[in-house]
Amino acid sequence: MAAKPPVPPFTRESAIEKVRLAEDAWNTRDPERVALAYTVDSHWRNRAEFIDGREEIVSFLTRKWARELDYRLVKELWAFDGNRIAVRFAYECHDDSGNWFRSYGNENWEFDDEGLMRVRLASINDFPIREEERKYHWPLGRRPDDHPGLSDLGL
Repeated sequence: MAAKPPVPPFTRESAIEKVRLAEDAWNTRDPERVALAYTVDSHWRNRAEFIDGREEIVSFLTRKWARELDYRLVKELWAFDGNRIAVRFAYECHDDSGNWFRSYGNENWEFDDEGLMRVRLASINDFPIREEERKYHWPLGRRPDDHPGLSDLGL
């Protein structure tokens, strides 16, 4: 199994880098690519769903991005210690009827010594928004470096 730097124990700088790398991967909306950042036996709680292992991660993300269209995500470091990182995030997407949502959440992450995430605990709330209330307008894919983060946007 290849290491996924940065690896624990995290510094403030390496934790910020790890958060941005996770954001970048999720913004690809590529389940296979995203799953490679997790241990083969990774355990997730995502809302009320429990997911175990990469195969289930790929399945979950495939379903997620089939219904969450034009998905754009911003993550921000909240806290870190040793091999753990806490983040807050918000993403915007719409359903197949054109209804837009902003989903707010918090995640607790735990990493193995190789920098692969072995635990992901996510709490998420969905908030309907009008299309004109959207704050994320960059082209699909990686958020541009000069795009405001959550704190800058007041989220």
